[in-house]
Amino acid sequence: MSDLRLMQPVTEAELTDWQHVHNTIIPTHVLSLDDVRDRSRRHHLEVAYLGDTLVGCSTVRPPADDTRTATVIARVLAAHRGRGFGTELYARGLDRARELGAQVIETVVLASNEDGLRFAQQHGFIEIERYLLPGDTIPWIDLRLR
Repeated sequence: MSDLRLMQPVTEAELTDWQHVHNTIIPTHVLSLDDVRDRSRRHHLEVAYLGDTLVGCSTVRPPADDTRTATVIARVLAAHRGRGFGTELYARGLDRARELGAQVIETVVLASNEDGLRFAQQHGFIEIERYLLPGDTIPWIDLRLR
């Protein structure tokens, strides 16, 4: 366990930090602060700090129907990768998804995020679909935990 401090973003500053990590790692799908607020109501979001330094964020999309499938996404800023923070964020997200009743775990990675794709594959995810959203030029990759 690291000295990583994880919390649900509640304040404007914490929501802005979550937004910053998301928009830095997913520059093709920039979210406004209102988008982040909306997501914080529908999903379980966390923001991660090492001391006062912003390190990353995570999202758990709870099972929405009878599929019992949750989506767990861990994002770590490039300067902080390779130190186990992504694994810690992912493990917390996985625990949360299972608490919410998930039996199937998926994730989604922007194809240009080679580090994120490698991380998902190293943690047992296999690709199930590639697709382009309207107006996008970089595909999204859906992966499922074996």
